[in-house]
Amino acid sequence: MAGNVLNDKTLELIAERFRLLGDPVRLRLLQSLEGGERSVADLVAVTGAQQASVSKHLQLLLRGGLVERRRQGMFVYYSVADDRVFELCNVVCGSLTAYLEKELEHLAGREGDEGPATVS
Repeated sequence: MAGNVLNDKTLELIAERFRLLGDPVRLRLLQSLEGGERSVADLVAVTGAQQASVSKHLQLLLRGGLVERRRQGMFVYYSVADDRVFELCNVVCGSLTAYLEKELEHLAGREGDEGPATVS
């Protein structure tokens, strides 16, 4: 986005993509699909989520263009539509790790500097 002036419609589409990634169940489903295509039954087993919940979240991911599906007989298989979603997740994870490390350093330094709390 740096240097780009985005119109309202584009910003809304970007916000919708982030909303799709803002749910732990959907992130778990994407993580489960990182290794390749899986059936709905596999995703239920791997995530531990209820079948209705998995189906609902897969539909949202499908409508958002993050996953694709194919039917084979009675089974439906899902896969990630664009592997760049994992790049985005890795950026966020790296940023979160750096933030938490900084916070831990800050807390460790703060405890050592202030000494024990006293009550007046």
